Amino acid sequence: LADCSGSMAGAPIESVKSGIRELHNELMGDPQSIECAFLSVITFDTDAKQLVPLTELPSFKPPDLEASGTTSLGAALRLLAERIEAEVMKTTAEQKGDWKPLAFLLTDGAATDDWEAAADHIKRNVSCTIICVACGEDAEADQLKRVSDKVLVMKDMSPDSFKKFFKWVTASIK
Repeated sequence: LADCSGSMAGAPIESVKSGIRELHNELMGDPQSIECAFLSVITFDTDAKQLVPLTELPSFKPPDLEASGTTSLGAALRLLAERIEAEVMKTTAEQKGDWKPLAFLLTDGAATDDWEAAADHIKRNVSCTIICVACGEDAEADQLKRVSDKVLVMKDMSPDSFKKFFKWVTASIK
């Protein structure tokens, strides 16, 4: 989940775009990841949108991201819960389901919509590991702690810091 609000304009949004491309390229170089990893991209600004549905690595195309609007974190969390329910196969007596989803949420600000109920719903009812990343000095890490127990603070939003972060994400997925 990528914050694409107006405050992400310039180097931050370019770094996220570059990071998604690099993540995809790195995973494509790992035969096991090609077999079992899927990627999806949800963005949020004034609204939340799923730019790429859950897609097998070989078919994944990194989307173009643009920064504008406000920070609708609640809308993004509601969309994440909806897409997990619709796209992730559950294990049943007849079939083996998908692995538990791993979601990364990057934001540089504070939510501008009603986000609390969505955060509580995700934490209690959605089988997903969410790693939240508070990017920059203005990110509200306390809000993110309501979404997940796993909150990283990345004060430096330089392209090099984003590159290191996405390398870590790649290693986590592998």
